[in-house]
Amino acid sequence: MNEKKLTLLLLGDNQEGIRQFTLSTRVLRWVAGGFCVFSLFILVLSGLLLFSGDAYLRVDNLAQENSLLTEELKRFRGRVDSFEETLAHLSEQDGRVRQLAGLDATDEEILEVGIGGPGLSTPEGRALWPMDSALSKAAFAVEYDLGALERRARLLTVSLSEASDSLTAHRDFLEATPSILPVAGFLSSRFSSSRFHPIHHLALPHEGVDISAPRGAPILAAAKGTVTFAGWMSGLGNTVEIDHGYGYVTRYGHASKLLARRGQQVERGEVIAHVGSTGISTSPHLHYEVRVGGVPVNPLNYVIGNVIP
Repeated sequence: MNEKKLTLLLLGDNQEGIRQFTLSTRVLRWVAGGFCVFSLFILVLSGLLLFSGDAYLRVDNLAQENSLLTEELKRFRGRVDSFEETLAHLSEQDGRVRQLAGLDATDEEILEVGIGGPGLSTPEGRALWPMDSALSKAAFAVEYDLGALERRARLLTVSLSEASDSLTAHRDFLEATPSILPVAGFLSSRFSSSRFHPIHHLALPHEGVDISAPRGAPILAAAKGTVTFAGWMSGLGNTVEIDHGYGYVTRYGHASKLLARRGQQVERGEVIAHVGSTGISTSPHLHYEVRVGGVPVNPLNYVIGNVIP
């Protein structure tokens, strides 16, 4: 069977320029097939080049992101270190406040707390580990330190709250302590279990101190409290009695005029009466008593510096 052939004529400007090429269909198919293979190769090569370029861009972008993440992690580490310094300062302040509140200092081993246990993750268990183990370790270290600092901050919060409550109670106790003498003058008679009474001429207990002062001089509350009595009391004349809490009660006798009223809340240093000579008295003065749990005690034991205002 005769194979079909194709003839290709190339014409020039004149007859001598004619060129004739005869190709069999088999050769033509080979040529077409080769062209297709070549075209396919070019397409594949172009695709590989495009893919490689895109992959290179992705790698470059990841490298930039990794660099930025590293810088952010460094800044975050700086903030954690600053937080640690702040907590160290607060820890020192906590020690001073607890000392003022009469509490033992918090054990440093308790404050230097860490976190641990079976549930704690590891750097190897983080999603970042396969991509960058060093960065994963750094991130884990920051997270670990931050967890310890958060726990320390909570402990300091509890400690400071305890110290604050103690200081408040201590302040209330100090405000209730009769720490001043109520009137300006001089001591004319001291606290005694037995003294010669100037009027009864007998040896009798003197359950307070007498402070001589001009008639009408202001009598001050010795501490914060509530007036439980304001009126005439046998022997003491015009008298004010104040309950300060914590078992403290003070009594102010021989007043010429009462200013405080029963049920009134008074502060230390507030004027509650004026000096007089009512009741059994030979001259203007203040009879001042302090009772603790109902028992008379020497008022001078509670006066700071024994100063008469």
